[in-house]
Amino acid sequence: MHRGGAGTPLLCLHGFMDTWRTWSLVLPALERRHDVLAPTLPGHFGGPPLAETTEDAVLDWLEITMDDAGFETAHIVGNSLGGYLALQLAARGRARSVVALAPAGGWAEGDDAPRALLAGQAELHAQLQAAALHADAIAATPEGRRRATALLTEHGEDLPPDLVADTIRGVAGCTAADRLIGSALRAGWHVDAEAITCPVRIVWGTADRLLPWPSAAVRYRTAWLPHADWVVLDGVGHCPQLDVPLETAELITGYTG
Repeated sequence: MHRGGAGTPLLCLHGFMDTWRTWSLVLPALERRHDVLAPTLPGHFGGPPLAETTEDAVLDWLEITMDDAGFETAHIVGNSLGGYLALQLAARGRARSVVALAPAGGWAEGDDAPRALLAGQAELHAQLQAAALHADAIAATPEGRRRATALLTEHGEDLPPDLVADTIRGVAGCTAADRLIGSALRAGWHVDAEAITCPVRIVWGTADRLLPWPSAAVRYRTAWLPHADWVVLDGVGHCPQLDVPLETAELITGYTG
């Protein structure tokens, strides 16, 4: 995990098969105002082993991590799976505010998209396990960076090569990927919106290929958090922190402030 900066506590949670390094481009701005803790989730590359793949087990680990850091509560930022977990921590009373970047779990009831998405994630994990040995070579060219991050960002060619190589290795090294996918398919997703009493901002890019806007946000918009502060970013992909890091940092610090 990464920790740095000074100020009020801020917890940053990455997406499925990613690592804390997804926040690299926004950390300097965040750390000017916050004591930032960015852990790698259990079962992910560089994170601790994951004994249980249930949602509660991951949330319990996050609460212990906050306790160890001295964070009774914190502003929480999350992307994708991390956005969903941020909202679950808010429902447990651990959030001062939440900024959720394309949070997972918002599909309409009966939508087949989650099953197709998770099947695609399993295939991607298998593909990148084979490619991981060549991560530095792939990330060395603009075309390689663009292809490697096509599901995450609209402008992957502009990303630092080392960040793209780390992203490839992160997906390949997610040891609990298959078990987490199976657990998600069995349990589904639910947000207890009535238990969330802190301010919530939800940010979504219109060019998101993993969780397309607006179909992947239906339950957030209509049932769970219609009164959240909604920000829609034209032409931005699934990871705003990679596509538009300066704007994303401003959307976070402008809200936590």
